[in-house]
Amino acid sequence: MILQIETATTSCSVALANRGQVLTFKEIDQRNIHAEVITVYINEILAQSNVAYANLDAIAVSCGPGSYTGLRIGVSTAKGLCFALDKPLISVETLAAMATGVVADNAIESDVLLCPMIDARRMEVYTAIFNQAGRIVKSTAAEIIDANSFANVLSENKVLFFGDGADKCKEALGDNPNARFLPNFANSAKHLTQIALAKFNLANFVDVAYFEPYYLKDFIAGKKAGA
Repeated sequence: MILQIETATTSCSVALANRGQVLTFKEIDQRNIHAEVITVYINEILAQSNVAYANLDAIAVSCGPGSYTGLRIGVSTAKGLCFALDKPLISVETLAAMATGVVADNAIESDVLLCPMIDARRMEVYTAIFNQAGRIVKSTAAEIIDANSFANVLSENKVLFFGDGADKCKEALGDNPNARFLPNFANSAKHLTQIALAKFNLANFVDVAYFEPYYLKDFIAGKKAGA
């Protein structure tokens, strides 16, 4: 019984899975609401499933890359629950969870590679490329997108771009006949399920005391209005 938390993007999502099957979930795709609703959502899905906190076997959290503030909220919540309940913590890389989720939720041609994109600043995204078995084709990086991005991969492969960073890349990449775009993809705690279960079965846990989100880039604070 694994409680799953996803807050790496504008989506704030929690799910409860038992043996790899999602029992219930609750989520909202709205900026700057994560801290307000995350513990409420967790209480609600546990109550709906009649599962006590003590009956959880582990907590899984989407660890990044993504929004600095969102990741802090999700990881802090997960770590707090693990400390209080004496449960193990499972870290799931956000882009890998997105790739797993898009395969589970959509009918995709078998030869198409998967390129999840998380919005960063301007034309920058956090991204990686996976095959449909979850194997990394291009490692996670912060990429500034232009018309030449992914040229080597696109020259030989069809690539599906998705996530909240993909829309702004469509104008730059959309003329390539091998570039495909999936609209309206939202990150979800449901997408953590298979990776979290596999890690649980291998006892692949992270140290609750020292674990930090995978920010990929240093946090840069914006100036206050009028500064």
